[in-house]
Amino acid sequence: MRRLLLATVLAAALPLAGCGYNDIQRTDEAVKSGWSEVLNQYQRRADLVPNLVNTVKGFAAQEQQVLTQVTEARSRVGSIQVTPELINDPEALQRFQQAQAGMTSALSRLIAVAENYPQLKSDQNFRDLQAQLEGTENRIAVARNRYIKSVQDYNVLVRGFPVNLTAMAFGYKVRPNFSVENEKEISRPPVVDFGKPAPARQ
Repeated sequence: MRRLLLATVLAAALPLAGCGYNDIQRTDEAVKSGWSEVLNQYQRRADLVPNLVNTVKGFAAQEQQVLTQVTEARSRVGSIQVTPELINDPEALQRFQQAQAGMTSALSRLIAVAENYPQLKSDQNFRDLQAQLEGTENRIAVARNRYIKSVQDYNVLVRGFPVNLTAMAFGYKVRPNFSVENEKEISRPPVVDFGKPAPARQ
């Protein structure tokens, strides 16, 4: 009886091994891992915002509009409920991407404010925060690019024959990806060169 059961399991497993099921699992896990890293880096950036705002406020309290914009951008990012299903929902992913782009833009304006306040530019705490922000923006760009590549690999796999038949049988669908429109501009870290103003973002 045990041998018959083992033979049945093997008979069922062999076709799966040759139809791309394992490859789907591998690429699906790569997508999930890549997404976790994207979220981790975006969270790292969001965690820097309160200290940045408070530091700038200490030297430039009159820049209330810029400070408010950054705080509101962080609030919009935080209001998006990030669930595992988000990466399967094109509209939810787009809202997430737009909120993060808004944060990037607001932070760039905050950095540009420092040009008008020499004491702020020379403050060690501010400079340390700026260095952390620049490093985080670079990590975000790397994590986003890795995620985009992992989704591309997964989508190519589940759309190709004969793996697409396995994907349909087990409910694996093409995943939405980060928009590549203006990707270079979105992923560019804010300029922290204190010798010249940061370029304006759209």
